[in-house]
Amino acid sequence: MTDLLRPYSDTLAASAREGLLRRLPETDTPADLLDFSGNDYMGLARRPELVVAAAEAGRRFGAGSTGSRLLSGNTALHESFEARIARDKGAEAALTFSSGYQTNAACIAALLDRVALGAEPLVFADRLNHASMHLGCTLAGVRQLRYRHLDLAHLEVLLENHKGDPRPKFILSETVFGMDGDMADVAALQALALHFGALLYLDEAHATGVFGPHGYGLAETIDLAPTTVVMGTLSKALGVSGGYVACSALVRDYLINKAGGFIFSTAPSPLTIGAALCAWELLPGMDAQRAALLARAQRLRAALRGLGLDTGASTTQIVPVILGDPVRTVAARDALAAVNIRVSAVRPPTVPQGASRLRLGLSARHTDADIDRLVRSLGEALRGL
Repeated sequence: MTDLLRPYSDTLAASAREGLLRRLPETDTPADLLDFSGNDYMGLARRPELVVAAAEAGRRFGAGSTGSRLLSGNTALHESFEARIARDKGAEAALTFSSGYQTNAACIAALLDRVALGAEPLVFADRLNHASMHLGCTLAGVRQLRYRHLDLAHLEVLLENHKGDPRPKFILSETVFGMDGDMADVAALQALALHFGALLYLDEAHATGVFGPHGYGLAETIDLAPTTVVMGTLSKALGVSGGYVACSALVRDYLINKAGGFIFSTAPSPLTIGAALCAWELLPGMDAQRAALLARAQRLRAALRGLGLDTGASTTQIVPVILGDPVRTVAARDALAAVNIRVSAVRPPTVPQGASRLRLGLSARHTDADIDRLVRSLGEALRGL
C-alpha cells in the first residue's frame, strides 16, 4: 500500500475496532426475509400502479431528463407534479429535486446566503436535525445556534436573547425526526417564527405520507405563512426517490436562480416523477393503512418496553431500540440477520455518542405476526449477547 492511501486504511481499521465500520448489506433476499431497515412506510415501493405510471411517463418523456431543468430537463410532468404538491401542502409553489439530501443542502445553503441577505444570518436549529440540514449551514458558512431537541422553551429563550439583533433570523427543524421517531409541534414553531420575524424551514421527510389529514405531512395541519418553507422527500413513504420544497412563489423563483443543487444537476427522471406523482395521488385514500401502521408501532413499543428496552421518545412509525454500545448494537443486528430479520444499526456520528441503536422502520406491509416475530427474535438475540 502506498503512503498516500495509508491514512484511509488506518481510518477504516480504527472504525472497525470501535464498531463503527459501515458495510453495504447483503443483496440476498430470502423468501421469509422480514425487513425493518427501510423507509417504505406506506408500502408503496412495490405497488404495481407506480410501476405502470413510471412506464407511461417513460413512454411520453423518455427514461432520462437529459439535462438540468434550466436546460433541456423541464417537462410538463415536472411542472404538473409541482403544482399538485403546492396545492396539497397549502403553498403557492413547489420545486422538485433529485434527492432529499440534495434538497436540504442546496435550499438551506441558498436561503442562508449572506450576500443575498446582506449579513450573516442567525440560524436557530434543533440539535438533532438531519446531516443534510447541517451541511446546508456549512455550505453557507454560518454558525448554528442549536437548541435542545424539541425544547421550544429553549428556542424561545435563544430568540429572545437575540431579539435586538438586526440580522436575518432562521429556524430549522425536522417535523418527524428520522432517528428518534418523535415529533415537533409545527404550529408552535411557526408561531415562534412569526413572532420573532424568522423564516421557518421544516423538513417533512419522515412525516410525508404518514401524517396530516390527507397524508401530506404535519405541516398540512397549519396555514403556511409565506415565510415558512416545507421540504419533503419522495423516497420514503412515497416509495420512489427525490425531494421537494413547498414555498412561496418568490422563494421558488429565488431557488431556481440560486440553489446550486438545482441549477447544476440533471432533472429527476420522468420515470421517477411519474411514479412519485402516482404515489402522491394515492395518499389521501390510505387513512386505514396510516392508522394501522401507527397502531402497530405503538404495539411494538409496548412489547419492547416490556422486555426492558429503551425506545426513547418515539411516537411514530420509527422505533429506536437504544442499546448505547456500538459493538453490541452491531452484534444484535447481525444476530437478527441470521434469522432473516433485517434492521439498521445506527451509530455515531449519525447519532450522539452513547446513543447507538437499532432503528426499526415500520411499513404498512407489516403484520401483527411480523411484529411478534421481531420482538421474540430480538429478545432471544439480546439474551445471547
